[in-house]
Order: sequence, then C-alpha cells, then structure tokens
Amino acid sequence: MLTIPFKTVKSYQSLLVQRSIPAPDRAHYQKWLRYYLDFCHRYRFEATDKDSFSAFHQKLVEKEQLESQRRQAHDAIQVYCRMMANEAKVSVISESERPTPVDLSVDASEQWRPEHRQFVSAEDPVDAPSQTVVEKTAAHSAVKGPPASHSIPNMAFSLDVEKNTGQSWVWVYDALKSAIQVRHYSPKTLEAYRGWTRKFQAFTKSKQPQRLCMEDVKGFLSYLAVDKKVAGSSQNQAFNALLFLFKHVLEKDFEQIEGVVRAKRKKYIPVVLSREEIDLLFDHLDDPINLVASLLYGCGLRLFECLKLRVQDLNFDTGVVTVHDSKGKKDRSVPLPEAVVPQLRKQLVAVSDLRKQDLESGYAGCFLPDSVGNKYKNAAGEFAWQYLFPARTLRLIERTQEYRRDHLHETHVQRAIKQAVRDTGIPKRATPHTLRHSFASHLLTANYDIRTIQQLLGHSDVRTTMIYTHTVKSTTLKEAKSPLDF
Repeated sequence: MLTIPFKTVKSYQSLLVQRSIPAPDRAHYQKWLRYYLDFCHRYRFEATDKDSFSAFHQKLVEKEQLESQRRQAHDAIQVYCRMMANEAKVSVISESERPTPVDLSVDASEQWRPEHRQFVSAEDPVDAPSQTVVEKTAAHSAVKGPPASHSIPNMAFSLDVEKNTGQSWVWVYDALKSAIQVRHYSPKTLEAYRGWTRKFQAFTKSKQPQRLCMEDVKGFLSYLAVDKKVAGSSQNQAFNALLFLFKHVLEKDFEQIEGVVRAKRKKYIPVVLSREEIDLLFDHLDDPINLVASLLYGCGLRLFECLKLRVQDLNFDTGVVTVHDSKGKKDRSVPLPEAVVPQLRKQLVAVSDLRKQDLESGYAGCFLPDSVGNKYKNAAGEFAWQYLFPARTLRLIERTQEYRRDHLHETHVQRAIKQAVRDTGIPKRATPHTLRHSFASHLLTANYDIRTIQQLLGHSDVRTTMIYTHTVKSTTLKEAKSPLDF
C-alpha cells in the first residue's frame, strides 16, 4: 500500500476540519484517498485526471462496494484535488495533451445538496469527450449562479443514491426524544422507537439522515423479515417507529411502501392459568409481590398499571380502583376485589410509615406525573400521592441533587413470579401478564359479555378482546333455537 507523505496527510486533515467533516468520517476519507493514490500509482494514472476517477470507480464496482461507499470515496478524492489546487500543484492541460482535468473551480466550502442529483448531465455522456473545466467555469461565471452540479466531468458517480456513511445521528435522537415527549407518549414508546432507530442507523451504516429515503426503509423492513426472521408484530412496530421518525423528526413524506417482504403474523393464543394454579402461585409469593400479583389477576391490570397505582387511586367506600394514564393515555375504573382489602389496608400502613422515615431523612417526595409537581409544590410529599408499591431505595436526581422515591421496579415482580412458577412446577410459560390473560378468560367462562370484559381491560377495539374466546371451551348448544323459545 502506498504511503502518503506526512505533510500531505496533515494538510488533508486540516482541510477536512475546515469543511466540517465529522471526526468519525475523517478516517474513512483518508482511507479512500490512500486507496485511490495507491490505485493511480499501481496503474500509472494521473491522480487529477478524469479518466483516473472513472477507472477507480469501475474498480470499486468490481469489488462490489456499496454506492454509499463509492460516494464517500468520491468526496474524499475531490477534497484532495481541491487541496492540490490551493497549493498550486495542479494545472489545466489542453485536451490535445491529455484528458480534461477535474473541476477545481468550486469553492471548497460549498456542500453537496440533495437537489444536485447527477454528476454527469444528459448532454455530457460518460463515453463522449466533454468540454474542459475552464470552459464550464467560464460559462458558470457568466450566469452568476450555483452550478447545476458540483461535477467532475465524465465522473461515473451518481447523487441519486445515499450520501456518506458514518454520519452523526446525535441530533436525530435528541429530536426523537423531544417529538415523543411533546406528544406525551409513554417512556416505553420512546425506548422502543429509539431502539428501532438505532437498528435502522446500523443498517444504513449511519447514512446522513437528510438523505434517508424510502428505499432504505424498504430494505430495512425486508431485512428484518428475511434475514432476522422477526415476528410480524415486531416488524409492524419497526414500521411505526420509522413512520414517526420520517414524519416528525426528519420532516419527510412517508410514501406508501410496496414490494416489501412482510413477516407473517400468526394468531397468538395467550397462556392462561387455572384457578388452582393461580392459588398455588400466590402461596409461593411474599409481600408485596403477592399483593401485586393479586391485583394483576383480580383487576386485570397490566404490570405497569399496577406498579404506578397511588394511594389516592383506591376507593374502599365504592369498591373501585381507578387506573390513570394507562396505555394510550386513557383512564378507567375496575372493581376492587374484596378479598384483597385487608392486604391493601396493611400495605397503606407500611407506605405511611415509610413516608415518615423518608421525610425525617430529607426526602424530597415521590415522582409525579407530567407538570403536577410544578402546579402543586407540596404534592410530592403528600400521602395521597405516594406510590402504593414504593421502590426499595431512594433515587438521586443529579440535576437537583434531591432524593426521590419511585415505584417498585418491574423486574422484581417478573423475577419473583418466574421463580414461583419454577418452584410450583407449573408446566406453563407464565409471566405477570399471564395473570391479566387469566382474568379475562375466567370472566368469559363465567358468562360475562365481551363488551364488559373489553371495558375492564381497557382495550380500544373489541377485536383485541376477542382473542380470549380461543382460551375457553365452547359451550354452545348443538341445536339452534329461536329466542322466542328460550
């Protein structure tokens, strides 16, 4: 491999810095320059001739380099040629002596723009001699406007493909977080969308975000289905994440996608425990996990809905539990099981005692939803706002240097139930969410109508609730009868 002189490397790196090339890309630029100069040295090409660029491009095609890599190589070489021009080491020679040299008249500070779609115009085909750079520069100066393309004559690269790889996506993640928070989406949604954005970034090799297109989306979704063999629901979640990314972060039109390989979505029948298995499971759980599991099954709550319950959400007089800000930012009420009332009262005493200890140690209060803390300054320390299942330790807020108490972490419940399933020998893949499935299935077995179960579960669409019809035994009569005969 040809070694580039240190002086040239230093000047080249300085020019990359002046052109605001991101630090991670500079190493790639230098790599492509070294490959190009070694190619010219090996095949006796002049580094600033247009034929050298065409031959090097053809070599990259033979090596099956991606078009994004070929684009990055072109940009790296053009920076080098401009550097040589600035140092007065390149001169324009007439066409009778050698091929037209590269266009060095473009100011080094100019950047590529998406509207510059083609290096070679239709009037200047690759296989035909083109006018000299001096002539093109003079013509451009006469119209006093930006050139139709910052081109190297007869260059075979195309700008209708993605730009350089290795670009910084920091601003994308910052904008994604802001866009989700301003719409009051849940932290889980942010976590999921950020995860898919990170995978999309890796798939496109950190392509410049402004140059992302629908072809990248199609390739990524097909890659998930064919290579990664993800479930249909996972591919749909990835689609929604990219839709949000394009629409609200990149502010680009998200066109209808056709010809994408879609992961086959199978009908999933939830795992349901019998009442005997549930009682056995409860016997192997300690407080407060036992009470959490009882509410999951007794009220049909999601795990996060249960852990985020506060003292004020319990109404013993009416026998109702109010669920705030559940999935989709919806509220609902569910019946309070009478069987767990003694445990709940005992839990409230434990929460009250813990609150008193925290206040004596300089406790700043619990975490509050959205802007409640700004509106009610003392709400964080009030008993009514305390979590029903508080975390085991306080958490330090770096920004304010305050200690606050969050709710019990979901992993404590998940691990405890998983261990209890092992200890009891229940031959089912049960999780905390299995208790919610069991709640719906047992109500359906008790002849509750599907609409009532839908409201108790908080489903937006009754079709989601209909899945539980597959978890119970059919009890229909063989002979159809008229309602008049009932």
